[in-house]
Amino acid sequence: TGPMSSECLGNFLRITLSTEYFEDKYLSLSVVDQSGIAWELDEAMASQCGYTVTYSNWSNIEFRASALSCHSRLEKDVFTVTVQIKASHTPDMKNATTHLKSESCYYGPWSQRELVCESNYMEVSVRKEVPQIVKDFTQNEPEDWILAFPEAKAGEASIWQIVFHQPEEKKALLVSDAWSAGYGLNTTDTRILLRIPYTAVQVQMVEDQGITFSAVRSSTFYKQRWMILMVDTAVACPVDGVDYTNKTIIWTVPKYIQPLSAGATSFKDVLVEAGVNLHKLSAKEMASRKYVLLNDLNIITMKIPIGAEGGYYKTSVSSGQHGAKYTINLFLEHQWEDNKWGLTKHTIIKEIETPFEQVELAITTNSNLNVRLINVTVGTFLPDVELVNLTIEGATVAVPEAVQHGYLTHEINYANGSKAYVIQVQLDAPSVKKEYMRADMRAHTLNVTLEFITHPTSETFAVPVITVSAVKDAVLPTARGFCDGRNLHLIITHGNVDQNWLPFISDWHLTPEAVQKYNYSLRDNGTHLAISVPFLSSHVNYEDFHTSGIKASLHLTLKDGITLANRRHFSISCRFSPSELIQCLPNGTVVITAVKLVGVADLDTSLLVLRDRRCKPSLVTEKTATFKFNVNTCGTSRKFNSTTMIYENAVLYFRPGNDTPVYRLKFVCWYAIKQTVDVQYESKKNPPPSVKPGFGALALSMKLFKEKSYLEPYQESEYPVVKYLRETLYFEVELLQPKDVRLELNLDDCWATNSQSQDSLPRWPILVNGCENSEDSYRTVFHEVNSSLRVKLPQHLKRFEVRMFTFVQGTTLLQE
Repeated sequence: TGPMSSECLGNFLRITLSTEYFEDKYLSLSVVDQSGIAWELDEAMASQCGYTVTYSNWSNIEFRASALSCHSRLEKDVFTVTVQIKASHTPDMKNATTHLKSESCYYGPWSQRELVCESNYMEVSVRKEVPQIVKDFTQNEPEDWILAFPEAKAGEASIWQIVFHQPEEKKALLVSDAWSAGYGLNTTDTRILLRIPYTAVQVQMVEDQGITFSAVRSSTFYKQRWMILMVDTAVACPVDGVDYTNKTIIWTVPKYIQPLSAGATSFKDVLVEAGVNLHKLSAKEMASRKYVLLNDLNIITMKIPIGAEGGYYKTSVSSGQHGAKYTINLFLEHQWEDNKWGLTKHTIIKEIETPFEQVELAITTNSNLNVRLINVTVGTFLPDVELVNLTIEGATVAVPEAVQHGYLTHEINYANGSKAYVIQVQLDAPSVKKEYMRADMRAHTLNVTLEFITHPTSETFAVPVITVSAVKDAVLPTARGFCDGRNLHLIITHGNVDQNWLPFISDWHLTPEAVQKYNYSLRDNGTHLAISVPFLSSHVNYEDFHTSGIKASLHLTLKDGITLANRRHFSISCRFSPSELIQCLPNGTVVITAVKLVGVADLDTSLLVLRDRRCKPSLVTEKTATFKFNVNTCGTSRKFNSTTMIYENAVLYFRPGNDTPVYRLKFVCWYAIKQTVDVQYESKKNPPPSVKPGFGALALSMKLFKEKSYLEPYQESEYPVVKYLRETLYFEVELLQPKDVRLELNLDDCWATNSQSQDSLPRWPILVNGCENSEDSYRTVFHEVNSSLRVKLPQHLKRFEVRMFTFVQGTTLLQE
């Protein structure tokens, strides 16, 4: 059939443009007149000249022309229309291909009055020889016509006019003014034509039997030789009258409405026919489609089941939701005779579209796990839908670009014209999220949003596709462990499910910052996670103790990074030598570390004691207690033989109110009585230590205390303090800031003056270069500073005492 096909349908010519040929092209449609001039078509020209451009069956472009359209050539009931189509791949229409289509159609016989109701215009044509208008045509307003007559009489020769009648006024327009206002006027040898867009100013809304009509009451005046003739060119078209009940379209059209029947008193139906797409249907054809056509006394009713043959569904979008509307292009032809006009033919073209109805889309997953492929089918869709974009991990990509992200798409076309879209993506694509489920199962989640567009309305809607496939491809992490003399080691080999799992010991999260605090080791190179923990640490469990060694274990759990659910558990157990717990130093000092066993859950390591219960641990953790003492203290027993001194003690734990220990760790130190040791000695000159001077802000205080115990300082309210010669003064100097354990306060020079000014004279040195003044009769005495409840950092304090003295000059006492 080529790019265009044509069909003569009574007083219409229809040309249909092939969807396959013109798809994805920009079009320009023109009508060619008898002189060969092409007039490009737009909406205003179409409604003025009797052309209609619409879509049918989803994307087919349909052009309709009236037999009396502006550029048609009418010869003896044969009208010819020529159409020019330009098609280009670019909107500027460069390199356009031109197509011409000319078609001649026979139409006849013509009725005395013919009325056409198209989707974009109303048209009335009457024979020139019809009688002049009767007096009561304008609803008992004959004066309108009396006033209109002089206007027609005054018109120039061969120029005809049109007069519009409205309740509040009448309006006469010359043909040129009417044409400029968008009206279409034409005359042939036998007929007068008026064409009116629905948007014209003179259009009135008229109601008849509850149905609204768009109507224009007008008379056309023209000169024929020496005569002035007037013809009635009223026209009316229904604009509503469509209801939807029980999945049925009900279209109601009143007959003999007043604007079309003014002046007539008797009516007789000649013919009532109906059809679809300008094709008339017989009673048998209607019955097979379950159409119903009722012709009652005053109304014509047509009933069409929604979804019936002749119409079609088209995709619609409402609030972003996918749905459909049923569309059918009905037409009704009513012929009647009356005692004014004779035969009138009224043709009504009515495109009916049902309300939006949401349509659920099926999303079917048919994955081929053997080749690790996710296969999703989305549909079904009507032919007017196209997949244009995919949104993958928040990024929108066009369909041709989706393959770069691992997504393949293709259409499935079905015999009934519908279609579906298939999305394929590999399980291993980065955008497919993997999540561990159980045992060897992983969940592969595809989350992609498909964006569609409808043609030709360009509405868009999105369909989220979320599918989960359970696949037996989980590789769990594995571990191996070992111990050296002082540490427990775990090396975990990563699988493909633990990328977001977190290592925990009990409820303690192993972070790089946390392990540094405890002097642990944590290393991850992407394939392996290595953890090393010292034997004596807070996170090691001690299970039993024998002379052969102590059994220590490290338990590590991998937890889900989001839910913190336990995913995998590993442990390592080793026996360590008891010698790791005890040090017997040559100077008689013993350092012993007792450990809390798993079986004694309520043991408080801070309450562990030695045989002499006054000997308590010097360092306590949750699981260990360390004692440091001399072998001659803390209830240590001693034995001798010819070669060895043996010192024995025990770490004990007593529950409150019970003198029987529930925990006993017995330990022994052996010292050789006579032993010769060869020591290699080499002298080496080491550089003297150096201290680099620095500057900074130090906060110091100096207090005077009442007694040598340094418990009670003098308060401000007690100054000035009265002291007698040679009475002892107890001073304390303290470094207040910074509180850095690495700092130690040293006093260099200290002096006394006769006034409150430290720079006044005379002065007497109390400390010189950190030492007492050798010239002093009563030298300064230093006192040791020990830790106490008040003193946390003894290295930040210095204490000394001096004897009270006074300044003299010769034998004279100096006073301030």
